[in-house]
Amino acid sequence: MLGCSQQQYLAGLQAAAPGVATLVRASGGGAVLTGPWMVSSSVALPLEHPWVSGRINASYEGLGRLYVGLLARLGVAARALAPEQVAQADALLGPKLPWACFGSLASWEVVDAGGGRKLVGLAQRRQRSGVLLVAGTLVAPPDWALLCTAMGHAPDEEAMRRRTVACSQLAPGFVAAPRYAALLREALAEALAV
Repeated sequence: MLGCSQQQYLAGLQAAAPGVATLVRASGGGAVLTGPWMVSSSVALPLEHPWVSGRINASYEGLGRLYVGLLARLGVAARALAPEQVAQADALLGPKLPWACFGSLASWEVVDAGGGRKLVGLAQRRQRSGVLLVAGTLVAPPDWALLCTAMGHAPDEEAMRRRTVACSQLAPGFVAAPRYAALLREALAEALAV
């Protein structure tokens, strides 16, 4: 799945990976490889909701903190990166890969507490009628080789592995993706019941 600013890569990606369904999402950010290793969520909020009524970067804080709490209950120590922490956290992981969503860090994205590797990526789409917050959690290790090769960045595979970590790698016996999705749905419903 490509970010909305990556439309120009769609035809090449479809040719490079003909067996992989490809599309361009309405939110920004870089390319994402979805599959059984990822649990995604989309939350539509009115413009006046406290999570999204401030600055664009601040719109991620409520969601990032929700993920940190949920992951802690499931045995994964994580933290959401405050804006002033992003540059240093990114530098510790090596060169950024701006073409991939999980290739760099952004404000309030969720990283593992020990290594600062990305666990949960965030994106958003703002319109006059509201804001769509989108998140993806790596519950198992993704096929980074497939994404890197399809996007024409095969040498970046090792960097993607260095910059990311999956919940199952941090907490052996981590819940299966369907159970995690159900728990996430419950946590979101509780947090958004205003």
